Amino acid sequence: MSFEKTSIKQRLDQLEKHLSVENPALIDAVKSFRQLDKVGHKTGLLAEDDSFATRITWWPLISVLGTFSAGKSTFINHYIGEQIQRSGNQAVDDKFTVLCYSHEAAPHALPGVALDSDPRFPLYRISEDIESVATGEGKRIDSYLQMKTTTCETLRGKTIIDSPGFDADAQRTSTLRITDHIITLSDLVLVLFDARHPQIDTAAREDNPEEVIAAWQRALGERGLTAGRFYTIYSPDAAVPIEDAQLRQRFESKRDKDLLEIHSRMDQVDIERAYRIVASLDHTAREIEQKAMPSLVELMRRWYKRTLVLDAVTVAFLLLLYIGVSLGIGFNPLDIAPAIAGNWILSASIAVVLLAIIHFGMRELAAKTLLGAARKASEALDGKLDLVGAFRKSTRMMRIIISRRPAGWGSFTRKRLKRVREENDRIVQMLNDRFTNPSGAGQAADTVTETNTQPEPVSEKLEVQEKDESMEFNLDEILETENREKDK
Repeated sequence: MSFEKTSIKQRLDQLEKHLSVENPALIDAVKSFRQLDKVGHKTGLLAEDDSFATRITWWPLISVLGTFSAGKSTFINHYIGEQIQRSGNQAVDDKFTVLCYSHEAAPHALPGVALDSDPRFPLYRISEDIESVATGEGKRIDSYLQMKTTTCETLRGKTIIDSPGFDADAQRTSTLRITDHIITLSDLVLVLFDARHPQIDTAAREDNPEEVIAAWQRALGERGLTAGRFYTIYSPDAAVPIEDAQLRQRFESKRDKDLLEIHSRMDQVDIERAYRIVASLDHTAREIEQKAMPSLVELMRRWYKRTLVLDAVTVAFLLLLYIGVSLGIGFNPLDIAPAIAGNWILSASIAVVLLAIIHFGMRELAAKTLLGAARKASEALDGKLDLVGAFRKSTRMMRIIISRRPAGWGSFTRKRLKRVREENDRIVQMLNDRFTNPSGAGQAADTVTETNTQPEPVSEKLEVQEKDESMEFNLDEILETENREKDK
């Protein structure tokens, strides 16, 4: 077994070990990913040192994005129940911070390489993406990432990413690449921002959150954007005290209701993540059979035809060149025939060698001319399947051109993919048995415990946006403006 395969095997073994404690239901999914990896390695769609299991995060991922001083750290600290992140009115952290659970009592702050080199966590091999957009920055991964651990049970089985805000031009491109990668991986994205801007002129004096939200929706609508649902929360510890008891009660009621819904949504991402992992497994298996292989077969067909054309053109050119040179020097091209007939075995051997050299040269040339098409086809599959690598493997020298069948693709491989999909259905049924009970018979299925107490004070400025739509913000300075107006 090669070093690469041994390395990825050890990583998957370690993943199974952790899942046996955190989420045993997904251990079978890892086994299915191993089978899918065999298909990928055999066909060349997956590098030998890679695994489809490392393309996803195995722990539920919640990302908290926003500008400086948007209340991100305050919101996270409140949710976790401890001051794990520094907070303040100015920028206090310049790295993406991945927060996760640890059994050790003492908290740890680990460098970015701990994330970049571990497939169990998000941002695995993110240094390669950073390097592709900013040469030399991939080596400075510790300048972009860090990981913090806590014993807080709220984080058991899930991961939270707290994003920084960057102003330096040298880091902006890399930061955007990481942010884009995080959004793609996340089960839930919360976007925090000061909702008074850019609507301060139309909303700063409003004491009605609905009016502030309406101002935002109108502004976004004018730009052709759909805002979706907004949530509004604020931190009473940071806000100006509300003297009006009725107004205070209304704001606190709205804040507590929204926080309860947000926290409940955050608590349920572990269920969604399990289904997302299984869906990714099924999606990859279908992509291989229904899209990658048909594309590869078409590339092989074009390669076969192009090779034959190049072979014919090259041989014809060499024959014409021989005839032209012979006539040019006064030599009859047919005078070589007696020599060939007198030693036909040697002549045939030389001809075979020359034709083989020409053929394999034309094979390689034809393959190179199709690499661009292979890259485009790979990009159409979101780059998750390496069609270029598969095409190169299928056109290597030892492959027989007349077969025109992609390397590693056959009835056995199809059966393996079928077994993966069947196992995938079984895992889904197992998850359904765990989380649902449609008939209502027997013991109730496991349920998700939602927060049933009033949330404690949180974030200073707030807003939330789910991965597809919702947002939130905070009312601190709106209240402060209101009090100033009353004093006047």
